[in-house]
Amino acid sequence: MLYRALGKTDTAPSLLGFGCMRMPLNMNGTVNYDIATEMINYAIENGVNYFDTSCVYHNGHSEAFLGDVLSEYPRDSFYLTTKLPSWEIHSLAEAKSIFDEQMQRLKTEYLDFYLLQALNRHDWAKMKELGILEWCDELKKSGIIRNFGFSFHDNYEVFEQILTYREWDCCMIQFNYMDADDEHGGIKAHDLCEKLGVPLFVMEPVKGGSLSNLPADLNQMLVDINPIATASSWALRWVAGFPQVKIILSGMNNMDQLRDNIETLSSYTPLNEDEKSIIEIIKVERNKLVNNQCTYCNYCQPCPNGVSISRVFKIWNDYSVYNNREAVKWEWFTFPKEKKPVSCTYCGVCEKRCSQKISIREDLIDAQNILNPIIKDWE
Repeated sequence: MLYRALGKTDTAPSLLGFGCMRMPLNMNGTVNYDIATEMINYAIENGVNYFDTSCVYHNGHSEAFLGDVLSEYPRDSFYLTTKLPSWEIHSLAEAKSIFDEQMQRLKTEYLDFYLLQALNRHDWAKMKELGILEWCDELKKSGIIRNFGFSFHDNYEVFEQILTYREWDCCMIQFNYMDADDEHGGIKAHDLCEKLGVPLFVMEPVKGGSLSNLPADLNQMLVDINPIATASSWALRWVAGFPQVKIILSGMNNMDQLRDNIETLSSYTPLNEDEKSIIEIIKVERNKLVNNQCTYCNYCQPCPNGVSISRVFKIWNDYSVYNNREAVKWEWFTFPKEKKPVSCTYCGVCEKRCSQKISIREDLIDAQNILNPIIKDWE
């Protein structure tokens, strides 16, 4: 297994991090302890020493499971991360209560990393206002947390504001070859981390599994170069090629995924120029599957009736490109109804602002007609 030091410290987590958001489950939705324990043990035996969780993963069962299985190992033999769900925090007292519960579930006296989870513009402002930053600094001074950082879900402008606001020990973003030029930051975010010396942790390197199941013609391009390498391994190698990436999280839920990822990042070789060219071809071909040419610039916003136009188009286009039905199903189901196309009054204000000259009103109807049937059985 490869290990990458975090700055000038002696902290050296494994390049492959075990993300515990998608653990194997029982029929009732609880973590399957037998299979999950076997996976954790196998990971540790093969050099994985970084484990990432949150109190919102599996309704807290992820933290409780990790607390049980990792308590069998010396505490200094692994790095443990959990997160404070920023969107659920409304007071400092509430944050402290959640933190105390997390420490009890994880059965630990300290955390190697504590992250403010899923920061966006609104929740970042709230964290500052509530004094969460100062409280976490106090936890760090006392040794209860060793490193303080954040995970992120917004656009690059907000990312830059957060990253440059203070000194951070680490940050976490979604990063993969399809999102390299994404509005959330992509390569620009990586380069800013490199400039500031902030270790970058990566989530969704395989885009929630979407890059592990390519269309047959695109997958054949990879097979022609390396018949035994999986599509997932190509995605991991692409991410690993960026020097500021210190940890690549993978939400593995079966042994085949775990073995493949360990093999990829234990015998890692950077993509050569021919392989990079193939990845670029795959990106171009997949992007041809989009339904419209929305660039998610948000010039069409705000909608007078509250429709989140670019977000609707992003979900619609992702479904067309990746055909990841389960991921889209959850995203559309949890998307606020008042921000969906049903709120559109067909006023046309958005189309006057659109730099791409998209027929927004017609496309909103098309998106709704495609996406609504997907969640029909959940409503």
